[in-house]
Amino acid sequence: MNGETAALTADPFNLIITGVGGQGNVLASRIVADVMAQLGCFVTIGETFGASQRGGSVMSHLRISSRSSYSPQIPRGRAHMVVALEPTEAIRVLSAYGNPETRVICNTRPIHSMGVICGEQSYPSQAEMRGWIQELSRTAWFIDTTEAAVSLGNPIFGNIMAVGALAAAGVLPLSRDRFETAIRQKMPESKVSVNLAAFDLGRKMISSQK
Repeated sequence: MNGETAALTADPFNLIITGVGGQGNVLASRIVADVMAQLGCFVTIGETFGASQRGGSVMSHLRISSRSSYSPQIPRGRAHMVVALEPTEAIRVLSAYGNPETRVICNTRPIHSMGVICGEQSYPSQAEMRGWIQELSRTAWFIDTTEAAVSLGNPIFGNIMAVGALAAAGVLPLSRDRFETAIRQKMPESKVSVNLAAFDLGRKMISSQK
């Protein structure tokens, strides 16, 4: 604790960052936690992993409070915000943890399971997924972080864009300066500028929809 007090829209603020293995949502959750800790918040993180670390479902629960620590598991139906790096994961999480007031940031680029690739399962259309996510949330922002991340040289930067998008959503006090401090603690100097660029791109994606 550093003496600062963050202004939270809910206390505890319940955030879920979800995706599939290899998308980097665990790192994204750690960065958000680090930024909020800079502001004097208590942050607990709980994580669940699918059958395989790469390709399976990965979900990080963050409970952020200015008052005290909470158990890492968000109660069902109590998420304030869901950040999904893969659209069907957004639906999966919302069905269990969402409520009519939940806000969502969703990357629109799908990652097909082996069942879909082999033709044993079908993947919903973009229109179907958007409709379901909108029905299960108060506000939903849809962004293609994957394409923008590729333009920076690696699709993994989509996780950092998601953090920038979360900053622009206005539900948590995630400033660029605090983000840069957190990145410098986790990355070598050579990686800082590209991560800042990814953060800025994600932030612009949400700002352009407001």
